[in-house]
Amino acid sequence: MQTTLDKDLFRKILFFLLVVFCVSPFASSPVALALGIAFTIIIGNPYEQKVHKYIHLLLQISIVGLGFGLQLNEALKAGKEGITLTIMSITTVMVLGYFLGKFLKIERPLSYLISVGTAICGGSAIAAVTPIIKPTTKQMSLALAIVFTLNSVALFIYPAIGHLLNMTQEQFGLWCAIGIHDTSSVVGAANKYGDVALKVATTVKLSRALWIIPMSLLTMVFFKTKGAKIKIPWFIGYFVIAILLHTYFPIFDGFSKVATTVAKSGLNLTLFFIGSTISIQTLKTISWKPLFLAIVLWVIISVGSLLIILK
Repeated sequence: MQTTLDKDLFRKILFFLLVVFCVSPFASSPVALALGIAFTIIIGNPYEQKVHKYIHLLLQISIVGLGFGLQLNEALKAGKEGITLTIMSITTVMVLGYFLGKFLKIERPLSYLISVGTAICGGSAIAAVTPIIKPTTKQMSLALAIVFTLNSVALFIYPAIGHLLNMTQEQFGLWCAIGIHDTSSVVGAANKYGDVALKVATTVKLSRALWIIPMSLLTMVFFKTKGAKIKIPWFIGYFVIAILLHTYFPIFDGFSKVATTVAKSGLNLTLFFIGSTISIQTLKTISWKPLFLAIVLWVIISVGSLLIILK
């Protein structure tokens, strides 16, 4: 009994120390994610259920903070450059996902969740359409597990590929926003690459996230669902307000520097929390057909958008 209590106390203390490290200047996005994964797999996360509640809130606060590091002209330029690729990629993924899902005989709700998560913004898009298509708990958990796992892989391999191909920061930021599922990994990978990449990736990804609204409406038609509520990503509006304050009110300059620094630390902590939810049990739930579908869609959108950007 005493040994069990000591072990649990040790896990909680170590978890707290890792949290402190992740918000320090010494941590980086990939390191924070890797620490979260390693901690859970080797020792076990004592706060797994509680962490889930704070991931999206912490990510949204961090994104709004990053808005204080952007000028309006930068945001408009990045959004304009990414709009065509965004439309092309969403359409391609959703169409391919539908036909490939049928070919593999994957349950319709599951293939749809994986497709929409790949097409728009990972877990947020899955959460948005879940009340509409009403999947089983197992289908939703499986889709989230696959998306978060591939996100973790992307955070490590995207910067390496970017440097290998000598991509500019603008090119890399755009590629991240199109090719990586979840906003957390998009911003994490871009932050690792450079400040300009971070600005481009954040802006394009959030403008891409707005497609949750029309996608939810189309989902209601596709699944013939009546009376379902549409989740609107309101935090994107706060992100825009932060940009406007930084652009037109010099009085916020001092605050903006602090806000962006805190936001980057918050992002690292978010990625540590995400990593700490990826356990051996979670990985064991992933079956090969849904995983194959997710990988094929991800490779197609990653390679396709890369070729267009480098052209």
